[in-house]
Amino acid sequence: MNSHARHHPDNRGTALDIGWVNGLRVNPAAAELRALTLPKKRSVKKAYQAAWLLRAISCIDLTTLSGDDTAERVRRLCHKARNPVRTDLLQALGADSLGLTVAAVCVYHAYVETAVRVLEGSEIPVAAVSAGFPAGLSPFSERVAEIRRSVEAGAREIDIVITRAHVFRSEWTALYDEVAAFREACGPAHMKVILATGDLATLRNVARASLVCMMAGADFIKTSTGKETVNANLPVGLVMARAIRHYHEQTGMSVGFKPAGGISTARTAIDWLAMIHEELGVRWLDSGMFRFGASSLLGDIERQLEHHVTGHYSAAFRHPMS
Repeated sequence: MNSHARHHPDNRGTALDIGWVNGLRVNPAAAELRALTLPKKRSVKKAYQAAWLLRAISCIDLTTLSGDDTAERVRRLCHKARNPVRTDLLQALGADSLGLTVAAVCVYHAYVETAVRVLEGSEIPVAAVSAGFPAGLSPFSERVAEIRRSVEAGAREIDIVITRAHVFRSEWTALYDEVAAFREACGPAHMKVILATGDLATLRNVARASLVCMMAGADFIKTSTGKETVNANLPVGLVMARAIRHYHEQTGMSVGFKPAGGISTARTAIDWLAMIHEELGVRWLDSGMFRFGASSLLGDIERQLEHHVTGHYSAAFRHPMS
């Protein structure tokens, strides 16, 4: 799991280049076909399957964003974040010395201070959803103030939502200015920009919105709030990953990627890792550059690790990646 150096986003943003944005082209049929074939291109040898699943755990933003959240639920989630896999399983896998944790805990602003207290000393950051999550339709000044309050409360990462109407209307200057203002409000905290791709109608909109948000200083671009009808899927992920690669090639700056919403099985996690490995390379395969936004994924991965230890590993994992 720790065979390569940790990398982190280094995006300082650029001036908005409308010509670059409008020049982006996406072939939806080709993107969908590529996304379908990527996970099946290579197979994971059984000996390596557990290592890939442990890698997936280390990239999870363990999340609770329910209307019935409580402080006690958040405390339980934080304890699980610190010890995501049973000790006996880690010992059986020879992984008990790794110090395995999830990447972050993601909560509403109201629970930031609770999470910070429980995670003290663990180095696990708290991520707060902000800027009028999930719709992003509250007054602009309130969204900026919410970001600042979450940072003051101890959040080291902020997951913000954009105004989708800016994308529908191709109002790229408005989108750029909005995200740049959010970037300023985040201060030292990493900013993950949620595109809500299920609401954006076309893959071309996804590509262009991705590029504008990166120009405005996004540390990560993220697929979904988890509240849309359609959440993270591989064709959208492919388009966003290629936008990240294109931006890196043109500017030399790196941006992280976070798929979120509907990623609930170990097999799906492996499919995403396969896509990232093929499109962005090993540099993006750690928690500094890649995250899963998930609430139930960890439970399924832990079950699959138990199957691996007991010799009853699921046939679902005999196809995915290298």
